[in-house]
Amino acid sequence: MSGKTLGIGLAGFGTVGSGVWNILKRNSELIRERTNGVVTLEVRKIAVRDLNKSRDADAPADRFTTDVNEVIDHEEVDIVVELIGGTTTAFDIVARALKAGKPVVTGNKALLAERGQELFALSRQHQAPILFEAAVAGAIPVIKAVQESLIGNQIDSIAGIINGTSNYILQRMTEAGLGYPEALAEAKELGYAEADETLDVNGWDAAHKAILLASLSYGGLVDSGKVYVRGIEKVTPLDIRFAKELGYVIKLLCLVRRHESGIEIRTQPSFISSKHILASVNGVFNAIAVKSDAAGESLFYGRGAGQEPTGSSVVSDLVEAARLLSNGGSHRGFLPGDQEPVLVPVEETATPCYVRFKVTDRPGVIAEIASALANAGIGISGTHSPSDPDNPDAEFVDMVFVLHKTPFGLLKDTLAEIENFDSVTERPVVFRIETL
Repeated sequence: MSGKTLGIGLAGFGTVGSGVWNILKRNSELIRERTNGVVTLEVRKIAVRDLNKSRDADAPADRFTTDVNEVIDHEEVDIVVELIGGTTTAFDIVARALKAGKPVVTGNKALLAERGQELFALSRQHQAPILFEAAVAGAIPVIKAVQESLIGNQIDSIAGIINGTSNYILQRMTEAGLGYPEALAEAKELGYAEADETLDVNGWDAAHKAILLASLSYGGLVDSGKVYVRGIEKVTPLDIRFAKELGYVIKLLCLVRRHESGIEIRTQPSFISSKHILASVNGVFNAIAVKSDAAGESLFYGRGAGQEPTGSSVVSDLVEAARLLSNGGSHRGFLPGDQEPVLVPVEETATPCYVRFKVTDRPGVIAEIASALANAGIGISGTHSPSDPDNPDAEFVDMVFVLHKTPFGLLKDTLAEIENFDSVTERPVVFRIETL
């Protein structure tokens, strides 16, 4: 098949699909030259829900259809690209394409994180590869790095800021002092947040990406139902201010870490030292720090979303799929196996912590809380009780405790006890302090 033009079928032609079309139109000759004439790509069929919708690409009308089966079954479509999102119809599209022996390129992290075991099994059974660079961090080639460049390494940890919407919101709350609702509204106005922002702000968009990275790094698909995930909806300007006073910034952080007993996977708003390189990742940019035994520490940084940045990753996978079809052979990188890695329960994971209590301003409150923490064996590295210049005679005040490294389960149990104290007026606020 050397030198043959390979046909592409797109299931979905929204932001990313339009980006793929524009990149191929602009750079198809460049791709052909860089692959010594082996790879020539042409989009031959495009499935959409609405034929009359206006789009950011000038694809000919005769390429479009509302029947996705025409994309999969078309005799001149060699590679199927799934870009519709979700886990139901998308699963059917990918499964049918694999059963037809056609390589699949997808940017659907939720699909692979939740139903990847079935799809990777079909991929092996029908010898049709799945490629998914666009599923994690937009234009950043972190999937290929883990699959190929670091294939000879034991991955010790991955720490990443991999949701641009949440990152932008937290940045605006930090720099402009906005509340969460105001920062979210601004992100929507600028197009950084979807009309339904749920998966971005509740942590699951980032968590699905972390699950994929963990699955690649440790050789088996992770059950998403066992992963600890928290979003940014309850982050307040008050905690952001206290974090700054203590030398930290708050970021929605994904953490994957290898332990002797298993794998730790968490996504949650976390305190990061303001001096750490991840603290300077702002706006809709993403960054992923990978630590491995041979290569050491590697940092991947770039645009985590957008029409052409994500489209660039899709095109990269299309070239890889075309090479496989043209030259034969299997996917060059490794893929998750069937065996599920052992996950370390979040209760057993330990970090230093920031805990803020809303308390009655009276003598003995600090000693009462400190005594309960000490009785549980939890060490205190510092306390912080800044005054409120706007309300110096307030009846209730905020008291911050910075705690030594503590198992999360022990901390939760102890705080449940402290929460019932007469002097504590609200549920304590907890952020984990990550030492990266």
